[in-house]
Amino acid sequence: MAKYSKGAQKKVKRAMHEKKKGTLKSGRSGKKVKSRKQAIAIGLSEARKSGAKVPKKKSASKTGGRKKSSGRGKSKK
Repeated sequence: MAKYSKGAQKKVKRAMHEKKKGTLKSGRSGKKVKSRKQAIAIGLSEARKSGAKVPKKKSASKTGGRKKSSGRGKSKK
């Protein structure tokens, strides 16, 4: 299981309380946050900025190879 620092936990807790009150707003747009997942993401993002210990984000895996062609484009003679 991933380890989060106490500072990170506090940021997420604060974000969840704000979401519950209806005062948590998202980034540039400033729209109200309705999603629980989004509130957690905002809390973790703030924790990362403040330097709290937060595990790295999961990024999309990159594949090194090319896709194999199905052979449809090739014409036989």
